[in-house]
Order: sequence, then structure tokens, then C-alpha cells
Amino acid sequence: MPTTLSFAPTIPALLHGSRAVLVVAAASVLSGELPAFLPAPAQALLAELARDTKPGELGSVSGTLTGIGEPRRLLLGVLPDHGSRYNSPSRAESVRRVVAGADLGGSKAGIVVILPDPAHLLATVNAIGRALPLYSSKSGASSGAEVQILALDLAGQPIPIPPEVESTMHATRVAALHVDTPPTELNPEEFATRARELLAAIPRVEVREIVGDALLQEGLAGLHAVGRCAVKPPRMLIAQYTPAAGGGRSIALVGKGITYDTGGLSLKISGAMNTMKGDCGGAAAVLGAFCVLAANACKHKLSLVLCIAENAVGPGAYKPDDILRMHSGKTVEINNTDAEGRLLLADGVSYAARVLGAEIVFDAATLTGAQMISTGLLHAVVVSNDEQLEQTIIAAGKHSGDLVHPLPFAPEFYKQEFESNIADMVNSVKNRMNAQSACAAQFVYWHMDDTKAQWCHIDLAGPSFPKNRGTGFGVALLSETIRRIA
Repeated sequence: MPTTLSFAPTIPALLHGSRAVLVVAAASVLSGELPAFLPAPAQALLAELARDTKPGELGSVSGTLTGIGEPRRLLLGVLPDHGSRYNSPSRAESVRRVVAGADLGGSKAGIVVILPDPAHLLATVNAIGRALPLYSSKSGASSGAEVQILALDLAGQPIPIPPEVESTMHATRVAALHVDTPPTELNPEEFATRARELLAAIPRVEVREIVGDALLQEGLAGLHAVGRCAVKPPRMLIAQYTPAAGGGRSIALVGKGITYDTGGLSLKISGAMNTMKGDCGGAAAVLGAFCVLAANACKHKLSLVLCIAENAVGPGAYKPDDILRMHSGKTVEINNTDAEGRLLLADGVSYAARVLGAEIVFDAATLTGAQMISTGLLHAVVVSNDEQLEQTIIAAGKHSGDLVHPLPFAPEFYKQEFESNIADMVNSVKNRMNAQSACAAQFVYWHMDDTKAQWCHIDLAGPSFPKNRGTGFGVALLSETIRRIA
């Protein structure tokens, strides 16, 4: 059974029945006068642990038995006081590390976070959720822990949890669950079914799907080609949320939902296919963000476009040398069937801008391995045609803990990488050393560059699946960004 997370209203409620309690705070907070919120013996042990535990650069955790009934075990997660200017002020990654490193056991437990700034609440709570993933197929009768969270200010008073913070944490865990689910279990049909179930619970949302050959009737040849030979046909799931009050902007969230990526006929080499269940991380992120925003009365009109397919190998597979006429009307000569995600996104952003009338289009995808070379495992890449939108998402990343870093938006430098003798473009670059992630983003934008829409692309290949588990990266980033749009 997975670990369940909820919020305790008070310290007595959190302590009641808890076998273990983890206290998370910055080193400077712990070195000062701590608020007395634990039973006296445990409070004294907390002070002793605080003296002996050094945070290092990314946080550390220590623990001891208390000798009392509740809690029986006391754990302390010590955060560094400062990070670089490219880090989140909340040190969310350090929070995730100390929570993941604490052994909370399989029964009821509590996590107390002491925040010097209430603005750190979203990132901190989301980091806790990310550290305790939902998916597991391990055998045995062991059950997951029941964990309650309580945030305190420096005076020891509970900090209220806004509904959007709680829903972000839960949506992030669900997004990670989708990424962790084995690909035969989470095929395109099942992914769409799960999305429908999540969306059905939210008022003012309408959902429809375009499935299989019907994609061709809508001009979505890129999405159709990538998924047409899989057992379950490709599909575009479209959800639209209309706010009760008028006003706001028309904003679309487009996600790459490759439930498994073999590379197609340009087959991935041995060892490069093992984590390709994670290629739906972009769609998982935009689905989660849409649910958070729509469930919390977003002021903007929202569209969700999930481009879902399995890039399989079979007699009907699309081939190198094929030419596709995309939704934009532009033609693409295929020179690499493993550069499939940009074909989905190109159709998706074109549909969002042209058919759904979005003024602002965000797309999210585990698009390039080069993203990890460019910005690593903790910063996603962003590329935008609008400087203000770029600055908004960078600020939202630092606030939410989902960090991003911009790459150049320079069509005049990158379009040449896609030159074709017989079509408008090829789908994979000539020179892989020329800003490969920025070029991939440029390919996507090329299919909406004749619209007036603002656009922001997020390549989250590393942050979405940095090692061996999904993280739900992007849910907090996108929902916080859109809340900040005037």
C-alpha cells in the first residue's frame, strides 16, 4: 500500500498515534530558540540532535529513540541556511532529500516543518509529497505509512494550508504515479481513461477525444503517424475549463504523452530503452496542473491538450523518408523516428493556437536527452518567444521548487538545422552539437509561428525522471506560473 498524506490541524492531532515524527528545519532555526511543541523528553532530544547534525550542502537527517510512547522515534532533517541564486529559497530539493532519507516506518507518522517564511509553504509541501511516491508493485503484506504534515512558523503556530497547495501536492504525486506505472499497464487508452476520471470530478470542465484514424480527419498527421502501429491507437484528449466569471486569458497546456518509446524504426540501442515509460512526463505534468487550476477556480479559460501515443515498432510504423503534412499545413520529412515527441507537440500547439484560440500556449515534454546535458537533473529547460513570460516562469520555478533555466529563442540560428530538399523541414537536426534542446523547441514553435500566441516550452526530461522514480515535476511550476499571469 502507498503512503497516504494528509494535514494535521494541531500538534496534539499529529502526535496522537504517531510512532515516528520527523522535524524539518533550517540549521539557523534549529540553532536558535526552538518553539516547544513536543513532549518535554522529545523536545530535549530534538535540541540535542540539532546540536549534533550538520546540514552539509543538501541537507542531512538523523534520529533517535525517545523512550516514550508517542512518538517512539524522533527524526531531524536539517536544511542548509542558504543556496545559490539558481536554487529555490525554500531549498525544496533538500526537503525532498531529508524526507526520502528518513525511515518513517509502516505505521502512523508525522512531519513537522518549521518555516522562516510562509512563502516557502508550496515548495516545501510539494517536496514532501514528491519524496513519498505512490506507485509500488512490491509483494508482501506490508502497508504504507499514514503520514500527517504540519507546518509551523517560528513562533510555533500552525500555518494554514491553502487548498491549492494541498491539491498541488496530491496532483504531483499522481503525475509521478503515471510516470512510474509500467507501460503495458498505462497504454494510451488507459492513460486517457485515467485522465477522464480525474477531470470528471472537476466542475465546468468538458472533455472530448480524437482517436485513431479520426486524427487524420482533423489534420493531426504527426500524432497519428507516431502511434498508428501500437496495439492501442493514438489519441488527442482535449479538456476545456471555463471560469464562472468572465475575463482572464485563454491559456492552453499541451503535453507529450508517449506511454512508451522504442524509438520506432530508428530503434533505441540496448540500455537506452529502460526508462522510456517516463516519456509521458510532460502530459502527466500538464494534466496535474490543469486539475489544480480548474479545481481551484482559476480566473483564466484553460485548455488541456494531451497528445498520447506509443512509439511502437510494427508493419504499420512510420518510416524514415516519409513526409507528413502536419496540422500547421507544413510538411516534415522524417529522418529519425526517435525524434517523435516534437511531432506530437507540433500538432498539439498548432491545434491549441488555431482551433482552440489560445492566446498563451505552454507545452511540456520529456523531449531531449540533451536537456540533461544543458541544465541537469534539477532544472528544466524553458524556451519562450516572450521575455516577460520567460521571466514569469523562472520566478514561479523558484517559488514552487520546480526549477527552470532558459535557453535561447533564436529561430534565425536554428531553422537551418532542419533543412530538407523536398519538404519544409526534417524532424531531426543536422548538427547535434548546435543547441540541440533549443533546436527541438524551435521545431515545435515553427508549427505555430504564424499565429499571434505567446508560447513557452518546457523540456523536463531530467527533472521528471532523474534516476529511477517519477517526480511529478511541472505540476507546481505550471499552476504557479498561470496563477501569476495577469
